[in-house]
Amino acid sequence: LKQDLRVAVVNGLGNAKNLIKAMRDGKVSYDFVEVMACPAGCVGGGGNPNMNPQERESILQKRLESIYKIDRNLPIRRSHENPIIKRLYERYLGDMGGPEAHKLLHNKQVYGLPQTDKVEKKKNPKH
Repeated sequence: LKQDLRVAVVNGLGNAKNLIKAMRDGKVSYDFVEVMACPAGCVGGGGNPNMNPQERESILQKRLESIYKIDRNLPIRRSHENPIIKRLYERYLGDMGGPEAHKLLHNKQVYGLPQTDKVEKKKNPKH
């Protein structure tokens, strides 16, 4: 079975919010969306050492190149080719994209927080 998929990758929660809005408004449509919370993906995320702002772009570019080089040399580069993932589907999930996999691996986005009747504010005691 050969099928074209529309895939989006978005970095940073602000960009994710914009993409979700565009999807809800019918401006764009994707079959799969990957969201990375870090503004520059995990390569430029919060777990990185502090960087000189003038060198930041150059350092991030070098890190990206290193990650892509490592990825190109990995024996398994796609999750659906991973023997562990294949066993997971065989034993528990059934067909990829099937109803059991969809039920267990997908969730419904819920917007907003539940409303409460009253919010109690506590004051910090002075020491």
